[in-house]
Amino acid sequence: MAKRSGLVSFMTLLRGVSRAVVSYILLLRPWHLRWGATRAEAAQRLPGDELIARPRLNATHAITIFAPAKSIWPWLVQIGQGRGGFYSYDWLENLMGLDIHSAGRILPEHQQLAVGDLVPLAPEKDGKRFGIPVAILEAHQALVLHGDTRLDTAAQEMAAPGGYLATTWGWYLQPVSHRCTRLVERFRCDWNPSPLNQVLMRGLMEPGSFIMERKMLLGIKQRAERRAAGYIELD
Repeated sequence: MAKRSGLVSFMTLLRGVSRAVVSYILLLRPWHLRWGATRAEAAQRLPGDELIARPRLNATHAITIFAPAKSIWPWLVQIGQGRGGFYSYDWLENLMGLDIHSAGRILPEHQQLAVGDLVPLAPEKDGKRFGIPVAILEAHQALVLHGDTRLDTAAQEMAAPGGYLATTWGWYLQPVSHRCTRLVERFRCDWNPSPLNQVLMRGLMEPGSFIMERKMLLGIKQRAERRAAGYIELD
């Protein structure tokens, strides 16, 4: 009797998990892959797409900001660990020891950025810097970061045989009017599709990156609109 009860409980749990997985794949995943973006924005070709021709993940998010593009651009230029932060959940990033502190003001000392510069993601350790290089920079229009472990000797030494991870992370300012701008953010990623990688990337990285990216867009919107409205900048 106990065995039968245990089997029933297991089957009930299995059905519940199956329904949750199906709901995520059919409903939640399509929603978060293009949160805030119109169909046209999600489908448009953007600078940097050519860097990963066939991504396994292609997410496009967007938000309307009531500020001109030139007022939003400084917030993008200063992103990075040890710079302006990422305007997301600092407390969550700091649980992983990343020492992120999102700025509430424009930082003049971090307004110089050029193609090839490394945008830090984590503190320097043992003399090694962790970040993603700037691949495309078009003032007041586009900022795209691009990293590929196959192009990094140190990363190749640490990776499993045949393992790789390639990403592009871009932000695009598309004016609606002189006082309104669409900020489009696109994250594309490719990796070697081992069973473990598929589980980790689909089950953890995809939803995890969306949560942080959504908060980042909201954080930039809040800061840019407050500044455009003449409010005192946050500390």
